[in-house]
Amino acid sequence: MRRAVAVCACMILAVPGGAVPVQAEEDYPDRAIRLVIPFGPGGATDVLFRRVADWLETSLDTPIDPVNVSGDAAIRGASDVKEATPDGYTLLGSHQTLSLSYLYGKADFSYEAFAPVALLMRTINIPATRADHPVDAADGIAPYVAKHGDNVRFGMIEGSTDHFFWLHFFEEAGIDQDQVALVGYPDTASQIAALMTGEIDFSMLNLPSGGELFASGTLTPLGVADTQRLPTLPSVPTLQEQGIDMVNTTDRGLFAPLGTPIERRDVLVSALLQVLDDDMHRQRLEREFGTRIHVQSSGDYSRVLDEQFRRLEELAKAIDFD
Repeated sequence: MRRAVAVCACMILAVPGGAVPVQAEEDYPDRAIRLVIPFGPGGATDVLFRRVADWLETSLDTPIDPVNVSGDAAIRGASDVKEATPDGYTLLGSHQTLSLSYLYGKADFSYEAFAPVALLMRTINIPATRADHPVDAADGIAPYVAKHGDNVRFGMIEGSTDHFFWLHFFEEAGIDQDQVALVGYPDTASQIAALMTGEIDFSMLNLPSGGELFASGTLTPLGVADTQRLPTLPSVPTLQEQGIDMVNTTDRGLFAPLGTPIERRDVLVSALLQVLDDDMHRQRLEREFGTRIHVQSSGDYSRVLDEQFRRLEELAKAIDFD
């Protein structure tokens, strides 16, 4: 596979019938903006981007219409935005899946097929198990694997963030991937069901997917993959506190079709900063969703994406794509 090559945004839009200049930026936006969420309703990405849509609508005083376009490992929704007119009226809310789908061979394009608008937030990931499992902390996983070998099963969605989470975890915890079984599931709900019945030993969750089950004592959070503990789980140590030098988050941001003028993307960033620089929003996202606001505009986000891709590309070498 060959990586897509990004091209520079320009102030002329290619449209049927010829090229026309975009509107003056002071007129943008003058109609509803469509926000494509490439996953189904109810998941963390859907819930968080609908919250973003509400805030952005208030800040811009313009309708923001979130639309779920799910299917084909989030490729369908991404393709929808990739092919849209680059005028700032179609956006994509996504995360590392843009790189992961490409690295896993499911998509023939990556994040480079889009114009980044801004990184918005980072959701902290959490390795978890069922309440009656003998492992009660992340630093106990490697010794458990050493004792039980390939009978130890880790749940994941192939080519998704949790798949790469475990590859990252194995590397940092000194676990040979060939020692364990990675078991694929279609979605997080299926993994949780398998975890609760003992079909698998461990799964990667976060507060949006596992918070209620952690609170009820049904599942055990084994560690927090960030530099700080979460306020909602104050007694759960970070992985670093347990000797596993690992930070792993699901990073959600906004993307636009390639060629969307930087001036229009900057309008969106300014509007987002107005609402996201609010302590109430920050505290609520961290408390309810284990998500920390981390805004980086187009240029900085591009560098983050490049570095992230290089890291994921290294981890992908451990995957047998055949």
